[in-house]
Amino acid sequence: MTRSIDDTLALLGQGDYVADRPLATAVHLALALGRPLFLEGEAGVGKTEIAKVLAKTLNRKLVRLQCYEGLDVASAVYEWNYARQMLEIRLAEASGDTDRSALAKDIFAEEFLIRRPLLQALEFDPRGAPVLLIDELDRTDEPFEAYLLEVLSDFQITVPELGTFKAEEPPIVIVTSNRTREIHDALKRRCFYHWVDYPNAQRELQIIKVRLPEIPEQLSNDVVAFVARLRKEDLFKLPGVAETLDWAKALHTLDCLELSPEVINDTLGTLLKYQDDIMKIQGSQAAKMLGEIRMEMRKP
Repeated sequence: MTRSIDDTLALLGQGDYVADRPLATAVHLALALGRPLFLEGEAGVGKTEIAKVLAKTLNRKLVRLQCYEGLDVASAVYEWNYARQMLEIRLAEASGDTDRSALAKDIFAEEFLIRRPLLQALEFDPRGAPVLLIDELDRTDEPFEAYLLEVLSDFQITVPELGTFKAEEPPIVIVTSNRTREIHDALKRRCFYHWVDYPNAQRELQIIKVRLPEIPEQLSNDVVAFVARLRKEDLFKLPGVAETLDWAKALHTLDCLELSPEVINDTLGTLLKYQDDIMKIQGSQAAKMLGEIRMEMRKP
């Protein structure tokens, strides 16, 4: 799909994703060698967006499995259409068909199977194998994580009543985790791994220019500098790239051309998501941080 790391950087760039070279290298190797890519990092740093961009730029179907506590096979892999099965049984009874073995075989045919994301990802698609996004795997329970081993090892799923479904072409698999708990080594061994960190100021400024070209240059510089300074604070949740973009859009909507202590105080809720963090920064601390940034910018 891509012949080099530079090709991968260009591919991601087509989807307005500004990646650094280590991340592009991980994506390139995952695509070239057909291995799942396990992306770990803080929330809002752009892990999920990788899968969306790959689906868009490669013109592939995106199959997303959003993980949560208690996720089971019926929600993630497949389940039977019980309503249709019951209707089939009623119709058979009404017509006088009492052959139970034949009826049992009929109602567990593939037409009654409801395919959930993992099984959908193994289906043939004329455009090519889909992009399978297993998002926030750390939210699931360990038994479900263990179930994924068969899928990520052999790209196949066994349905006891029908047999084994195996992908003709393995999907492009992106697994993400916010590291609220550790993922088992057995699953990690089946993937290439990359830690997605907060971008440096230069790359974050480039992200704003690509995603929000309407933002004035001075405001973009102020936003990036203030967020970078904010990430040095001891906060419950540091702002990610997603929050940086939200804040920049909010400030632009308010017709701000540059930051001021008053504007920061009024809009911190778009950048920070916990009241304790907001209270810690509002007021004199915000003014102090902005003053430090202005002094830094004046340095030759």
